[in-house]
Amino acid sequence: MKIAYIAAGAAGMYCGTCIHDNTLAATLQRKGHDVALIPTYTPIRTDETDVSMDRVFYGGINVYLQQKSSLFRHTPWLLDRLLDSPSLLNGLSRFSGSTSAKDLGSLTVSVLQGEEGQQRKELAKLVKWLKNSYQPDLVQLTNSMFVGFAREMKKTLGVPILCALQGEDIFLEALIEPYKARALKLLRARASEVDGYIAPCQYYADFMADYLGVPPSKIDVVPLGLNLSEHGVDHKDLPETPFIIGYLARICPEKGLHLLVDVFYRLTDRLGPDKVQLKVAGYLGKTDEPYLEELIEQIDAWGLSDAFDYWGEVDRHQKIDFLNGLHALSVPTTYKESKGLFILEALANGVPVVQPRHGNFPELITATGGGVLVDAESPDALAEGILQLIDNPDYREALGQQGKETVHREFSDDVMAEATLAVYRKYIS
Repeated sequence: MKIAYIAAGAAGMYCGTCIHDNTLAATLQRKGHDVALIPTYTPIRTDETDVSMDRVFYGGINVYLQQKSSLFRHTPWLLDRLLDSPSLLNGLSRFSGSTSAKDLGSLTVSVLQGEEGQQRKELAKLVKWLKNSYQPDLVQLTNSMFVGFAREMKKTLGVPILCALQGEDIFLEALIEPYKARALKLLRARASEVDGYIAPCQYYADFMADYLGVPPSKIDVVPLGLNLSEHGVDHKDLPETPFIIGYLARICPEKGLHLLVDVFYRLTDRLGPDKVQLKVAGYLGKTDEPYLEELIEQIDAWGLSDAFDYWGEVDRHQKIDFLNGLHALSVPTTYKESKGLFILEALANGVPVVQPRHGNFPELITATGGGVLVDAESPDALAEGILQLIDNPDYREALGQQGKETVHREFSDDVMAEATLAVYRKYIS
């Protein structure tokens, strides 16, 4: 099977979606399928071996310039290739926080317009390459922000067009008006041009069926899967004190680190400052630096600096080492998470989780048996959930062991790839 998988780079950031897409593509390749993992905007960044192409379509510089000036909508393709240099595009991470809300909104609308948008030249390049150089049996788009590609691809390639659903509603809902309303209208109009969708959980399948205005029957659920090599191999026997709570996600308000910091203070106040530690790891963007600085200043004011440890962004080996040094993990998102790859990563290493009762978390916790669910955006409830694990080491160990066994058995990259192939075959046949 020849599969063209259209991915999206995240300007040099380790991104859960990029990691998922790369893991899936690599596993399908290992199973003997021809998969072209095609980056758009910027090269992807993953903490595993990168199997994506070394060419970027819809390069971020060209996309931006074509949005801002009609001159760049007619420049020679050869000149465009110079601006699509991977090294040049990777430098965009320095400017990831400088795009205005208005520019971001208008650009989103234009890309959703596909062949009618300001980036029609970029779509033409991608479709031409697919037709002349690759000739896929099927095209998968990484998320519904790319549904504007479907009409031109189906007309030119004549193959099924599928689309993953990976939390894009969070981005769309944050757009300013009038761009948010325009983007949603375009999204729903273009969504019907995609043959089928793949969601990571039933919650998100149900939500996006309504959000996109498509029949639920068009959405298949394929749970997340991990490359489990190295996970769960080096579990450390930690002393009971101090109890180490971990956070592994992008550092930003919507991921809820401030809630966990509040709980960290409550637990140290209740149990003693030497009884609890908080370890944090994850990417920090320029726009969120003041957020983290404020939290660190508050921790300093409480006199808890020695019990707080920020690891920064971690690669695969550092991430596994980080997880193996925790008693429990919690990422108390303030939004309804559609994926939650960090849950599977923690459980793969025997680390139980405490998560809010919303989004995909109830499905993951029910399926794995590896954690505790609490009321969302409630520091009191989150503190009580973590206290359950502090006060009952046997219960904590049982949750971690159950989660580890289930993840290694049912949430591997191989299981995910087989389930995805079953969806692909349905559309190709």
